[in-house]
Amino acid sequence: MTALVIDNIGLLVTGEPELGEGTLGLVRDAALVIEGDTVAAIERAGAAGDERLDAAGRCVIPGFVDSHTHLVFAGDRADEFAARMAGRPYAASGIRVTTAATRDATEDELRRLARARRAEALGAGITHLEIKSGYGLDTEAERRSCAVAAELTDDVTFLGAHAVPPEYEGRPDDYVELVCGEMLDACRPHARWIDVFCEEGAFDADQSRRVLEAGRAAGLGLRVHGNQLGFGPGVQLAVEMGAASVDHCAYMTDEDIAALAGGDDTVATFLPATDFSTRQPYPDARRAIDAGVGVAVATNCNPGSSYTTSMAFCIALAVRDMNMTPEEALLAATRGGARALRRDDVGRLAPGARADAVVLDAPSYTHLVYRPGVPLVGAVVMAGVVVLLEL
Repeated sequence: MTALVIDNIGLLVTGEPELGEGTLGLVRDAALVIEGDTVAAIERAGAAGDERLDAAGRCVIPGFVDSHTHLVFAGDRADEFAARMAGRPYAASGIRVTTAATRDATEDELRRLARARRAEALGAGITHLEIKSGYGLDTEAERRSCAVAAELTDDVTFLGAHAVPPEYEGRPDDYVELVCGEMLDACRPHARWIDVFCEEGAFDADQSRRVLEAGRAAGLGLRVHGNQLGFGPGVQLAVEMGAASVDHCAYMTDEDIAALAGGDDTVATFLPATDFSTRQPYPDARRAIDAGVGVAVATNCNPGSSYTTSMAFCIALAVRDMNMTPEEALLAATRGGARALRRDDVGRLAPGARADAVVLDAPSYTHLVYRPGVPLVGAVVMAGVVVLLEL
């Protein structure tokens, strides 16, 4: 088996404390030995291999794991963003604008758009991601969205319960019945997860529970959008149902924090670029971390409230505005994202893990925060293959 060596690494972030210094498991002057698609060993610089990628003293980190994206959609909402920056408040009803465009798009059009966004994310160092449906909101458009997403990742989430579409205005229970029946049946073959937007103006706790129960009965794992626009039942429902993650978490009571800390491994996933784009208050991640809650940071790439594929931008926001340290934010965007997807093969660089690595054009991971907005991804290795090389 051919071995690829990433050599002369000035600072290697393994994500495994037992392998090196501190919570990030830092190893200095290292070589990462890769066999096939797997990390085989961590050695001193100068290790032998069939192929060699010279990091030249740069920092190498695990590939980012983006556990919350909406890459499959058509249309544009730049005017809505501009109006929001001019003072108009954010309203989740903007989803309907994207729904109309997505329904009108062919599967090939959706495929082309989603692949372009996936390529953009890879260039930003995201080597694994989750992709949700949720902009079709009818059976065929949701099926089409899940099918396209499944070509790009094995972590596809069926999000038919993203919003109530116009044709079901005033009849949310009827729409929930559709989601839990015909729509779920059509999307289930392509999905690993089911999600629901548990929020005032979307779906209440009882409706959300019905969606999650139907998904679980169909063999899907559970995820929840919750507590984005105000205090609500989303966090508590996610913990009660044993969801892998509850995402947004901008408004959390002490009881919500305690439930997450004492629950069965439900991760609180923060989406700081959303709070940036919607001018919502940033959550205080420090409260959750100090209470022992597992946390992740994700991009929430979508057309309405967070149109970015830059995990580095999200990390910088988490440090500046959410009271996280650079180490905590980097872990949340790697190991945290993997935990939110209940995976242990990604988000770390240790023997046996999938060989997803990013060579930063910087001596330290701190530059992700220190140099915000600067493209620092010099090379990307995904599953043992060099897929981007700009050094």
